Amino acid sequence: MSQLFSEETHRNMLSRIPHCTGREISDWLRTVDEGPALFRFDEKVSWLRGEHNLAYGHAKAIVHEHDLRRAARKF
Repeated sequence: MSQLFSEETHRNMLSRIPHCTGREISDWLRTVDEGPALFRFDEKVSWLRGEHNLAYGHAKAIVHEHDLRRAARKF
């Protein structure tokens, strides 16, 4: 499973998630933070898809954004 997104594709996907899911990105990021302690990208995506019935692309974008923000906090 690729973790790479073009910046434009990623931003477009994030902008559609609230409309498609009824929840804001910040809410989804909090959900990932409070979810099970999974380490691998694909495990987090699979958990979001199974637990919250998200489309693959939406789950992948949420986890990618979560990882980007987590990495930014470490610096």
